[in-house]
Amino acid sequence: MSGRNIRALVVDDSLLMRTMLRSALESERDIEVVGAAKEPYEARQMIKDTNPDVVTLDVEMPGMTGLEFLEKIMTLRPMPVVMVSSLTSEGAEATLAALSAGAVGFVPKQIGGISQQEFGATVRQKVREAARAKVRPLMRPISAISAPVLRESRRTAGAQLIAVGSSTGGVQALGRFFQALPRGLPPIVVTQHMPPGYTERFAQRLAGQIGQDVSEARDGEVLRSGMIRIAPGSQHMEVVRVGTQLQTRLNDEGKVSGHKPSVDVLFRSVAKHVGAKALGVILTGMGSDGAAGMLSMRRAGAMCLGEAESSCVVYGMPKAAKRLGGVSEEHDLSKLPARVCELLSGVRVQ
Repeated sequence: MSGRNIRALVVDDSLLMRTMLRSALESERDIEVVGAAKEPYEARQMIKDTNPDVVTLDVEMPGMTGLEFLEKIMTLRPMPVVMVSSLTSEGAEATLAALSAGAVGFVPKQIGGISQQEFGATVRQKVREAARAKVRPLMRPISAISAPVLRESRRTAGAQLIAVGSSTGGVQALGRFFQALPRGLPPIVVTQHMPPGYTERFAQRLAGQIGQDVSEARDGEVLRSGMIRIAPGSQHMEVVRVGTQLQTRLNDEGKVSGHKPSVDVLFRSVAKHVGAKALGVILTGMGSDGAAGMLSMRRAGAMCLGEAESSCVVYGMPKAAKRLGGVSEEHDLSKLPARVCELLSGVRVQ
C-alpha cells in the first residue's frame, strides 16, 4: 500500500453511520473513501466500479445480511473486510461468524461509550491493518488428526501445557487449528486480541464447533487435560504453578506490548512456571506482541512453533518472534496441528 492512499468502501444501512465512517476515515490523508453504499446490492456494483482496497461492512442489514454478503465476497472476489457491529449478543455472534468466514477485523459500534475521536482512531487503525492483510478465498478445514496418535500421545507426552497467541486473522486460524487437533491433549491456554464482550462468545462458539471443553478463563481455575481456556478481553491471563497443579491467574494491570490481554504476559508466565514442559504456538497477527514472551519460553527449554508467512493473514507476530529468536520451527497453518501431535507423541503423523 506504500506510495498511495488506501481506497475504502463503506457499506452500512444507516446514513448516520455512513457519514460517521466517511468522516472518520477521511480525517487523515492516507485513506480515501471511494464510495458509501446503503445495502449489499449497491455495494456489489461499487466494488466493481471502484476496486477498493478495503470494505467496511455493517453486520446487521435488511435483506442480505453483512455475513451473507461477506461470504459472497470471500468466494467471488476475496478482499480485506472490516466488520462494523453492535455490542448486542446477536451482533457479537454475527461478528465472530464473519471473522471465521474471513473478515480481517471489526469495529464495535460504541457510539455512546467513547468519543467520536476514539471511534475514528479505531476505525482508521483497523482499515490500515486490513489493507496490509493477505486475504484468501474461504478455506477448507484442516484434516483431523487420527485417534491412534492421540492414544500414543497419552502414553509418551512430556508436555504439560500448550500456550497459543494470535491477533488479526486469529479467529479463523484458531478455529481451523483446534478442529484438527484430537481430544485429550494437555490443557491449552489462548490469548487472542479481542475486546471485552466478545471473548466469552468466542469461547462458546469454539466449544460448539469442536465439541470440547472451551471457555473463557476464570481466575484460579486448575488446568486439566482436554481443556481450552481463552483469556478474557478485559484482563491479562497468566499460568502459575500451585503445588503440583497449574492454574490460571487473571489480572487487571495496564496494557503490555500495546495489548490487554497480552500474549507476552501469557508466554512469560508459561516460561517461568512450566518451562521445558510447555509447547508454544504463535499464529497470525499484527505487531510484535508475543515475540519477547516466546523467546522466554524457548530459553526455558520449550518447543516454540510459529505460523509461516504462507498462511498468515498478517505475518507480523510470528515474524517478530522468529526475528527475535523465539521460534524453533515455522509451519503453514495446515501443518501445525500434525506437528503439535508429533512433538507430543514422537509419532509421525501421516
